[in-house]
Amino acid sequence: MTDVGAIMEWTFYEEVPIPEEIQEVLVEGEIPEVAYRTVRDVAVITNKRFIIADKQGITGKKVEIYTIPFKSIDMYSSENAGRLDFNAEIEFWTRTGKFKLNLNKKVDIRKLDRIIASHIL
Repeated sequence: MTDVGAIMEWTFYEEVPIPEEIQEVLVEGEIPEVAYRTVRDVAVITNKRFIIADKQGITGKKVEIYTIPFKSIDMYSSENAGRLDFNAEIEFWTRTGKFKLNLNKKVDIRKLDRIIASHIL
């Protein structure tokens, strides 16, 4: 299994309203459940996948979109933040490799944990 962790690590800062423009990339039967602010954009979790946009360049007009389907996740772990650790973490092992989400203290890790578990278990 390849370690794609170098390119597949993101930080979710806080929960935000689900953006209207997400409708453009959803497939039939796909329902957005929650969205999180990332460094320059928003990540949306649906009932089928993670959709993480990565704006590039100075203007941010070029956008690369990562899709991680729940069906490709073999295993995951979640770690809540401790007293001296400001971020919680969720790591995923997929057919492609491992990726990681860093969660700011404003993100409810247990809520996200329940959403993930409800779709992969």
